[in-house]
Formats: sequence, structure tokens, C-alpha cells
Amino acid sequence: MHTTSSQRPRLLVTRAIFPDVVERLRQHFDVMDNPEDALWSRDQMREHLQGCDAVLTTPSEIIDAEMLASCSRLRMCSNMAVGYNNLDLPALTARGVLATNTPDVLTETTADFGFALLLATARRVTEAERWLRDGHWTKWRYDTLLGRDVHGSTLGILGMGRIGQAIARRGAHGFGMKVIYHNRSQLDPVIEQECRARYVSREVLLRESDHLVLVLPYSAANHHAIGMEELRQMKPTASLINIARGGIVDDAALAQALRDGTIAAAGLDVYEGEPQVHPDLLTLDNVVLTPHIASASEATRRAMANLAADNLIAFFTRGEALTPLNPEVLSR
Repeated sequence: MHTTSSQRPRLLVTRAIFPDVVERLRQHFDVMDNPEDALWSRDQMREHLQGCDAVLTTPSEIIDAEMLASCSRLRMCSNMAVGYNNLDLPALTARGVLATNTPDVLTETTADFGFALLLATARRVTEAERWLRDGHWTKWRYDTLLGRDVHGSTLGILGMGRIGQAIARRGAHGFGMKVIYHNRSQLDPVIEQECRARYVSREVLLRESDHLVLVLPYSAANHHAIGMEELRQMKPTASLINIARGGIVDDAALAQALRDGTIAAAGLDVYEGEPQVHPDLLTLDNVVLTPHIASASEATRRAMANLAADNLIAFFTRGEALTPLNPEVLSR
């Protein structure tokens, strides 16, 4: 661990991030960072947080009431992600700790990847590459690795926030897809028109989607939002794409549905208990698996790191924040 010493606020950077961003933070903070990218236990995390005024976290670190109880100096948690289910927001707010995230800067890149995963799943891209590399391609056949069309098909989106809308635009305007969606509330008609999207019930979404993309935030209420009951409502020719969060899909049920032909295919970038992947998924050819890389372009990951840093600097120099999750803390 690298550290500096001064009377400036003390900041813990929990995981390895771009070194130039760390150096920028050193101009404002007494920084303890983790360039080796060690994965700390909860006890180690608690120990490192002692005496810290702020922490820059990633989705792998959980900051909850128990952790906060032993970190009395903590005033801010800057999360380098758009999702923040690793943060106990009510507990942070109760203790007067500001929380921030990094929305907007990853929307288009994540939507690009979501669509790439959809295409790879529908057209069996990774399965085809494995088949070719294994030496099975000896001649052309009319039925070799037949996939399913994306253009003109029905794109279903569960969770129509910024990323969901960006995926809808790609499907409608780029591939001539019919777009349907379900959300906690229906979007403004102007946004619906821009996305060429139609609001439907959850049941209609499951029943009519040829390609169903999950982009909803994780919460206790959304845990296993897609389980065997939901999978059985989908078309046997349908594909399921998850770029949201692990735990939204019951991975064991999904593996069973893929094996049984309940649905045709799946593309997953997130998993329950990641980085572990359910072993049954690893045995299947009709699932595309990627290691949580939807926002992983260099430009976007740099933008996320810099926004996390900007939030920290703004709070400790001006008492402000660019993207606060609990802005009521700022007025205390």
C-alpha cells in the first residue's frame, strides 16, 4: 500500500485505478491506495478505513451500518460505478456520510456492449468460434450454427433508465426492431417516441420479447426478478441478456432453462456471487459469458475514475458534489 502524510483529509482508494487519477487525488488528500489490487476481507477493509475521512470504492466493497460503526471519521463514500447496491444508503445518510456514484459517463459504452452481447448471443458467435478452433469446420452446411435474427425482431427491455433507453435507440433506429419495455413507471411520451418504445406489462414483456435485455438496478425487491416462473413465460426461441447486476437472475434456474430448451440462449455479463460463476452455466454452449466488462472501454473507465475523483475534490474543497446519491447530507 502506498501512503502519503499530511494534514489534508485522509482518503482510502480501495482498489487499483489509473495511476494518474491517484496522483491527482494526492494533490488534495492524504491518500492510501491499493496499486497491487489486493482483495481485502471485511476485517482488513475495516482496518484500512480507520482514521479515514473519505473512501473511493468499487462495487466489490460493501459499506454498511456495521462497517460505518467503526469508522467514525468517515464523511464521504465515492463509488466508481453507476450502481450502488454495495452501499447501505440509509445507513450512510443516517450517519451524515455523503455517497456519490458515476452515472451518465458509462451509458453509451454500456449500451454498446449490451447490444454486442445480444448480437453474440443471437448469432452464436462465441459458440461458433469455439467450434472452429476445435477443428470441426470441414465443410459448409445449410444448418451449421443457425442462430436467430436481430433485425426486425422484438426487443424487450426490463428497466428503462438511461442505459435501457440507449439500447432501445440502437435496436429501433439501427436494427429496425420493435421495442417494448417495462419499468416501475411509464416514460414521458417524448422519450418513448425518441426510443420508438411501447410500455407493456411485465407479463407481455416476457411473452412477446425475442431478445430480453435486463437493465434494472439491483434491490432486495428485484432479487431473482427472473426465475424459473418468468423464464417459462418466455418464448422457447428467446434470448435473455443480463448487463444489470448479479442476483436479478436466478442463475441456477437459468442454467436449467437453457439446458431444457425453455429458452434458446442467454448472454451474461454479471452473476450471483461474482467473480464466481454458477458451474452449470460453464457447461453450456448456448450461453455467452463475459466478466463484467460492459463499461470497460479505456475512455469510459477513465471517465468513471475521474468523476469519482471530481466528487471527492468538490466535496472537500467546496462542500459540493457532482452526482450525490443522498444530497440531503450536503445541507446539514
